[in-house]
Amino acid sequence: MFKKWSFYTILALIIAYLSSGFKPFELQFHNWFQSDNEELSYRFPSKEQKDYAYLNIPFTGKFFIGFKEALAYKESQGKYKKINSLGYMGKYQFGLETLKTVGIDDSLTFLNSPKLQEKAFVALLSKNKWELKAEIEKFSGSIVSGVKITESGILAAAHLGGAGSVKRFLNSNGAKKCKDDYGTSVKTYMRDFGGYETEGIIADQNAKAN
Repeated sequence: MFKKWSFYTILALIIAYLSSGFKPFELQFHNWFQSDNEELSYRFPSKEQKDYAYLNIPFTGKFFIGFKEALAYKESQGKYKKINSLGYMGKYQFGLETLKTVGIDDSLTFLNSPKLQEKAFVALLSKNKWELKAEIEKFSGSIVSGVKITESGILAAAHLGGAGSVKRFLNSNGAKKCKDDYGTSVKTYMRDFGGYETEGIIADQNAKAN
């Protein structure tokens, strides 16, 4: 009887000892995940549910991924196989001539390859950044026609209307209202897509999607 009692006592002590080594996991919230910096506005993840109420696309802040996904949503709602009424194709709405400038001759392959579309987008950004390097250096941080000019805004506007339209708008101090065939202005794109991180895009006159 004594041995049986001792066995259960020892077993209970062992279990109690082992259990004491496991502490409840406590989540820690770091404020550096959230800031209201005027330039970057990194506000997510947020502790406030209301902050998520009106988001139509995944929130990606002002990082480059946020830039390209926001621009893609504006162009095609992010649909890789989208073809608009003017024949512009894909997630970023490329025309045939623009595709050729980044080394793509097969539009069907382009339309069916998300990977190729992403490469084409980056290649076009690189070409436009090279073409507009003087304007980026000269106008970044300034106000033109009520819009704060940034590199990402310039690149987005060039995606819409080409580098030439951006040059005409900036060098005329906003007097020349350059628009695409649907009436969307380069000024609108400069405003809506300003302040994103595009420093990682390398300016390259001969950039290709391969």
